Amino acid sequence: MPNASTQRIMLRKLLSLPQPLLRLMAGGGVVYQGGRTLDPRLQFLAAQGRGAPSMTTLTPEEARRASAAGLESLGGDPEPGVRTEQLAIEGPNGPIPLRAYRPDAQSADAPLLVFAHFGGGVIGDLETCHSFCGILASVARCPVLSVDYRLAPEHRFPAGLEDVLAAYRWGRDNAGRFGAPDGAAAIGGDSMGGNFAAIICQELNRAGEPQPAVQLLIYPCVEVACESASMTIYADAFPLSRPIMDWFMGHYMGPGDDPADPRLSPLREKDLQGLAPAVVVTAGFDPLLDQGEAYARRLREAGVPVVYRCYDALAHGFTAFTGAVPCADVACREIAGLVREGLEGRIA
Repeated sequence: MPNASTQRIMLRKLLSLPQPLLRLMAGGGVVYQGGRTLDPRLQFLAAQGRGAPSMTTLTPEEARRASAAGLESLGGDPEPGVRTEQLAIEGPNGPIPLRAYRPDAQSADAPLLVFAHFGGGVIGDLETCHSFCGILASVARCPVLSVDYRLAPEHRFPAGLEDVLAAYRWGRDNAGRFGAPDGAAAIGGDSMGGNFAAIICQELNRAGEPQPAVQLLIYPCVEVACESASMTIYADAFPLSRPIMDWFMGHYMGPGDDPADPRLSPLREKDLQGLAPAVVVTAGFDPLLDQGEAYARRLREAGVPVVYRCYDALAHGFTAFTGAVPCADVACREIAGLVREGLEGRIA
């Protein structure tokens, strides 16, 4: 069996084939849903994924191994000019592993960005968002602190959220260690990480603490029991389907947890005034599309400065596909550019 490096090379060569040939190899035709056309490379990856066991048939530990193996072939190469450091802080229930990213061209005025990876609160680790965090650091010219929070079902809600909040507060108060101004930080995440980032802004508001410099929400889960149109239109999407979303929530939430709790579903929070300026990003082929767009709209209605982008041809999880899907890499660099504008106070 080819090793990971060989598999990565083989996959990249396959995905460099002409787009019509990729579509043919994926079963032919164009995937067109909800007024959007799926990128042919993602169409090919989705076709390959249909031959693997569904995550819903796996244990959480099996799902973590399968996800890590799959993402290893899809991620981008290390970002040039970005140094990394492994560290850990004391969290509410033990050490929280972190990874810091420092760009050579770091801006002295740029706040630290604390980032939480995707994975439904059940899978994922520091490697899940490794390539993207390097892009964020390089393009936004800021230090990034990636959080390896506790996962369910071993540690159900609100364990992961508490870890990311603790990491944010530590990063804010110790930002000078990473060459950033102390006392200020930004918060971000994708999917469940976006859920955490949105909730943390609300939690800080309730606690009377200053807001982050920016909140970066990438295809965020902001309504854990959502019944919007995109949950039906893209119910069988790759890599996140509605059954997989239900599988995640079944492990993440406890039997007594209320899906309407704003600490699970930040879209349910009635008052969004005074929250941090937001960069909200969605993917076209994603059951979570509508809820991310709805949260951006609610923030804007509450007077929060918001930049909203939907990448129509991409699917959920695209921040981890930068080495295999060129338009995912382009999107990630655009997002990092928006973060830089936000850190410079240029979100209106």
